[in-house]
Amino acid sequence: MKIERSKKMAMFPKAIFGDLKAAATRKAATGTKIIDLSLGSPDLPPDEKVRMELSKQAALASSYGYTLGGTKKFYQAVANYYKRRSNVDLDPETEIIQTMGSQEGLVHLPMAFCNPGDYVLSTNPAYVAYDAGIHLAEAIPYYMPLLEENSFLPDLDAIPTEIAEKAKLMILNLPGNPVPAMPSEDFFAKVVAFAKKHNIIVLHDSAYSEFYFDGGKPMSFLSTPGAKEVGMEINSLSKSFSLAGSRIAYIAGNAEMISIIQELKSNLDFGTFQPIQDAAIVALDNAEEITDHLRAVFTKRHRTLMEGLKNIGWTVTPSNGGMFVWAKYPMQELNDIDFVFKVIEETGVVIVPGSIFGEAGKNYVRVALVQDEALLSEAVKRLGKLSKIEA
Repeated sequence: MKIERSKKMAMFPKAIFGDLKAAATRKAATGTKIIDLSLGSPDLPPDEKVRMELSKQAALASSYGYTLGGTKKFYQAVANYYKRRSNVDLDPETEIIQTMGSQEGLVHLPMAFCNPGDYVLSTNPAYVAYDAGIHLAEAIPYYMPLLEENSFLPDLDAIPTEIAEKAKLMILNLPGNPVPAMPSEDFFAKVVAFAKKHNIIVLHDSAYSEFYFDGGKPMSFLSTPGAKEVGMEINSLSKSFSLAGSRIAYIAGNAEMISIIQELKSNLDFGTFQPIQDAAIVALDNAEEITDHLRAVFTKRHRTLMEGLKNIGWTVTPSNGGMFVWAKYPMQELNDIDFVFKVIEETGVVIVPGSIFGEAGKNYVRVALVQDEALLSEAVKRLGKLSKIEA
């Protein structure tokens, strides 16, 4: 039997994370303790109230049927959360749809709105799932570079008019992954005006909205005047509520857009396990308490890693939020992929090369804040002892 990959499979590059894990495993076999700062997988457990609700509901014999989507209680909890946290009014019946994690939503969404040959405006660097969704829709990505001179925000004025007129969708992510740039009211207002002018749907990935370290509040794209006329926001409970393995997220915003996504979703899945939805409701209803603790922990980690890397000569991108640090390493004669494997081999610290997120990520690395302060300090200490490249 001859088995062949489809032509579409060529669109998906092999992920580097398996290679990083293999290198780390080889290093661990030498007796070195590995410090993994690669994946943005929360190391903090879900709040006890959330875990207890999941356990209670999972024990019920009645909990194992199809949900066919989000429950009314879940949608109401999302609406209440948005009202409390960002002063955004959402109709729970028409302006919210549940997805099975943000990855699923991000990858499938372009198929609902883009025809083959349509342009999608995405950033460079960007989270890799954006490209996957664009390719599945057979759309064409147009990359907006995230440059230091623009505070690592996309420059909408630099987009050629002919591209803007052909674009169907714009994908943004603030605070970002891998670049932890922060949103502002002025920038979001500019996005809304741009989208209206060129008839472009905006999708804001808000996965890190609760990761801000300035004492403020999460900034929702939907709080921008006119935002619901042009777009939506996707948010996951994976990061802010440590429910990564539970695979539960939602898209909120324009009711007509949500309705189109619902049509697509009805052909893709039968909904998230009800006990997970019930646990998510508890998380959303107790968001202030849960995320206050999260920020207290991550603020300290952020400070430890930012200051530590600066002290050993790294050029660290200024940030005041997000789950990652984005930095240039001193040995710029090494490309970022070779550098991260050198780091694993010499130190046992696992970080991610910036180039996997796009051409503009070359010679950068992404470092995740997913270990406690002591381990982050140890990681910095090890990185500071990297051997120099011989001339």
